[in-house]
Order: sequence, then structure tokens, then C-alpha cells
Amino acid sequence: MQPSLFSSVHLTVSQLTFHIRKQLENDPTLQDVWVEGEISNLSRPASGHIYFTLKDKTASLRCVMWKQDAARLRTVLQEGMAIEAHGRITVYEPQGTYQLAVNLIQPKGEGALYQEFLRLKATLEAEGLFDMDRKRPIAEQPRVIGIVTSQTGAALRDMLNTLRRRLPLVQVILAPSPVQGVEAPPALVNAIQSLNHLSPDVILLARGGGSIEDLWAFNDERLVRAVADSAVPIICGVGHETDFTLCDFAADLRAPTPTAAAELATQTTVDDLQDLLASYFSRLSSATLYLVAEQRAFVSALRARLKFGSPERRIQSQSQRLDELARRASSALQHRIQLQSNHIGGISKRLLSLNPQGILSRGYAIITRKEDGAVVSTLSQAHGGMKVRVSDGEFEVRSEP
Repeated sequence: MQPSLFSSVHLTVSQLTFHIRKQLENDPTLQDVWVEGEISNLSRPASGHIYFTLKDKTASLRCVMWKQDAARLRTVLQEGMAIEAHGRITVYEPQGTYQLAVNLIQPKGEGALYQEFLRLKATLEAEGLFDMDRKRPIAEQPRVIGIVTSQTGAALRDMLNTLRRRLPLVQVILAPSPVQGVEAPPALVNAIQSLNHLSPDVILLARGGGSIEDLWAFNDERLVRAVADSAVPIICGVGHETDFTLCDFAADLRAPTPTAAAELATQTTVDDLQDLLASYFSRLSSATLYLVAEQRAFVSALRARLKFGSPERRIQSQSQRLDELARRASSALQHRIQLQSNHIGGISKRLLSLNPQGILSRGYAIITRKEDGAVVSTLSQAHGGMKVRVSDGEFEVRSEP
């Protein structure tokens, strides 16, 4: 074979491999691609990365899923499993091979389901079924809780255990229904409607985790509308934390798991009720003690007023008043007697000063006519027999003509 007349490009293996890598990794189509195929040569080394080959009837593609992406993987990978893998084409230069760096894996068919999920979500959202103003508050202290789920699943057991632990007084009404398959959506709708007739405080719509196909019943338009039209508030707890269904958007409250749905339905636990009861008891005791003390003070005041206005108190008061009046009367009488005594004494002295007997003791005498006892005060009256009265007696005299 003759060499080319034109100059050729001379590259090392590394340079050529690097050039191929740039060409592949700079192609936008190859950096965001879904690839369908069956898994073969599945390997899970201690590093946490996952290595496998995707193949179809005529070709194969080496794939790697790095540890951080593998940790989020919900699908259990198995040999021969048909999947859809999303990722970007890279080149493993030491071996000169290209590979798909996978960041997302879903069982074959989930892509179509996901597109249907988005289409139906947009339609229902446009109708306002997911609007926040449609959401109703969940009762803080429910008395009756309705549950719609499979009666044989672990989700029911977990929810009942949670309700029993948090609020054992609550009454639970189970409306059992299949939660997977073509018969699940109408059965779930009937369960919700039957619970609405019983009017519980809240309804828990729940099931455990699974693939998108397993959870597809909760994306059924009939069930989503039944959730939105429910007269009773609904908490939707379907799958795990990363799972979302259309019922989650239509429900009044979304819970990441069935157990979390039971917890959200019992915002007030039995411990909270006991604390609340203790608080009420303390407040009632304090109010009672205060009321008793207040009434005692009131009774004491009434007793004092009654004692002050009692007949005995009035008799005592009147008796004291009588003693006071008697004392004042006695004092006034003594004063009056003293005044009268002084007055009489003055009169007596005056009388004594005017008493003829007193005059006689000073050497004077009273002469009266013997015949008629008239006092002789002039010489013309002095005739016949007369009596002369002196201080210590009297004697007779006779006037001579």
C-alpha cells in the first residue's frame, strides 16, 4: 500500500484518546441521553460504585453509576432486568473505551408513565385542584380517624402502632382497599366516599413504597378528583420521602410516609393531653384557692357587719349609751344641786343678815303690844302693857301716861 501524498496527522494513543473524549463529551446529545437495554455483568464493588453493561440484540454499552448517584437509587438492579438509564457519555482513557455515566435508573416503561404523570398533573393543576386555598386545616385533637389502605400491608400496622402510641383514645375506622393494580383506583374512590358518609375528623390515604408502576393507582385521575372533592380533610402518605403522586398534590396535607401521616393526624398526643390536663388542674386549683380565700374574706366582712348590727351589739351600744346618759345626768344633777346649794347658802346668809334675832344679838330689841302683838315702832304706839324681846328672851314693860 502506497503512503498518502498528503501529510498525515501523527498522534500518540493518549492524544487520540483525549481527542475522541473531547468530541464525545462536547456533544450535547450525548450528555443528556436515555438508553434502553437489559442489565448484564452487574458488579457492586466495596467502593459503592455500580458497574454493568446495557445490551440489546445487536450491541452493548458499558455503564458506571458513581457512589453518590447509587445511594439515591430506589430500584433494585438485577441481571437481565430491562431498564431505562439516564446519563452522559464519557471516555475511560486507560482502556480507550467509552461508557455511559448513569445518574438515574428506572424500570423500562417508567419514562412513558412519567410523561403521563406530568401531562395529567398539568391538566388537573390548571383546573385548580391543587390550589393552596383549597387546603383545609387538620383537626388538632381528632376523635375519629379514617384510614384507606390495604388491610394486609405493613403500612396499616405502622399507622396503627403510631396512633396507639401517640393518641390511644382516638377511634379508628378502616376502609380497606387494594392499593395496586387496575382494580385499586375505583376501590380507593369507594373507600374515600364511604368514609365521607361516616364523617371522621380526618382520613389517611396511605400505602408503602414501590416503583412508579406500584404507586400508579395514586396518579389515577378518578382517585385524585375523589381526594380533592372529599368533604373530610385528607392526609396522603404514599411511598417514601422521595415519592410523589398526584394524590399528594390534591390532598389537604402530604406526609412523606404512612407513619408520618399518622403522626401528622395526631398533632396533639396523649402526653400533650396529660400536660394540658395538669395545666388545667393547676389553674383550677389556683382559681379555687383564690375563690375560697376571697369568699372567706367576704364572709368575714359580712360577719363583722352582722356582729356590728346584731341585737346584742345594739343592746351593748344602748347600754353604754344609757350609762353615759346616766353619768351625764348624775353630773348635771350634782352640778345643779351644787348651784342650788350655793344659791340657798347665799339666800341663807341674806336671811341671817335680815333675821331679827340677829339684830337682837347686836343689842337691839323688839317691842310688841301685849294686847295685839303689833310691833311698836313709834312712840305713839307705846301704851299699856308691852313685851320686850331681846336676844336671849323677853320681858314685859308697861308704859305710864
